[in-house]
Amino acid sequence: MKNITMADVAEHAKTSKSTVSQYLNKRYEYMSENTRKRIEAAIEELNYHPNSVARSLKQKATYTVGVIVANILHSFSTHIIRTLETEFNKQGFHTIICNADDDPEKERNYIEMLLAKQVDGLIIFPTGENLDLYEQMKDRGFPIVFMDRKVDAQAIDTIMLDNHKAAELAVDRLTAGNYRKISIITTSVIRNISPRIERIEGYRQALQQHGLPIRKDYIKTADAEHLRDVLVELFEMDAPPEAILAANDIVLVEVLKYIKEKNLSIPDDIAVIGIDEVPFAAFFTPPITIVEQPKNEMANLAAELLLKKINGQKEGGRPTVHRMQPNLIDRHSC
Repeated sequence: MKNITMADVAEHAKTSKSTVSQYLNKRYEYMSENTRKRIEAAIEELNYHPNSVARSLKQKATYTVGVIVANILHSFSTHIIRTLETEFNKQGFHTIICNADDDPEKERNYIEMLLAKQVDGLIIFPTGENLDLYEQMKDRGFPIVFMDRKVDAQAIDTIMLDNHKAAELAVDRLTAGNYRKISIITTSVIRNISPRIERIEGYRQALQQHGLPIRKDYIKTADAEHLRDVLVELFEMDAPPEAILAANDIVLVEVLKYIKEKNLSIPDDIAVIGIDEVPFAAFFTPPITIVEQPKNEMANLAAELLLKKINGQKEGGRPTVHRMQPNLIDRHSC
C-alpha cells in the first residue's frame, strides 16, 4: 500500500507542497478559500496522514506534553488531568499521562521516558525525591511546571493550594459549631509531602488562634491501607474527638466507611469536614462539608505557564509558587 506524501496531496490539489504545508500548520491567511477546499478534499480523498516524526524533526517540536501525577486515585488529580488535556488539545498538543504512585523511582523512569520521547514540556506532581533530575531540566531551560506540591530545593514555577488557609477554614467552621476536640487525619508524611505537612501546620495554627490545646494524639497520619487502624485508635481513646478533619479525599472515604461500619451518626456522634470536593459529598447522608480547591483555575494556570515556556516567552523574576485560595462548601456534616 503506497505511503501518501505531501507531494501527492499537492499534486492532487493542484498546488505546491509549501502551500499544503501552510495548510497543515493552519496558516490559512496565505491561501484562498478555494485552495483551502481543494487541499482539504485531497487530504480526505487520499486519506493522507502527516508524518509527525518528520514534522517534529523539522520544527524541533513534538506538540506533546507529559503530565506525571503522584497518585491518580485522588479525585483532585483526575480533575486536573481532564482540564489540562482539554486545554492542551485546544492548542494542538497531545498529552501523555503517567501515574507515579508516589514512588520516586517510578517518577524518575517516567521523566526519563518522556524526555527520551522529546516531549515539549512537563507538568509534574513531584514526589520531591528526584532533585538531580529536576535540577538538570531547570538548568537546561526545559519547560516544566510543578503542580500541587512544592520542592523547597528547586526554583520551579509551582501551582498549589494555600493549604494553611484550607485547614484554617475547616477548623473555623468546626469551632463555630462549638466543637473543641478536633482531630486531623492525613495520608503518610514520611517524605514530607508539602500539602500534607502544610495542612497539619494550618490545623495547629487555627487551634492556637481559637485558644484550643494541640493534642498530638489527635494528629494521625498513615498510608491509605492503614487508615482504618488510625480510626480505631482515635475512637478507642478515653476522650475521642468530636470532629474529624479529613485532609484529603482518600482519607475522607475511609472515615465515612468506618463511621458507617460502627453505625455512628454524622454530625451527632462525630462531625466531619473534608479537604477536596468529591462527587458523592453533595448527596451523601448527610451532605459533607468540604474545603474545595479551585481545580479549574489551577489547571488552567499550569497549562498557561507551560505553554508560555514552550513558546519561549520569558517571564521576569524568579520562578513563583502560585498559591490558590480554597473555598468552604458548607453542608450538614458539622
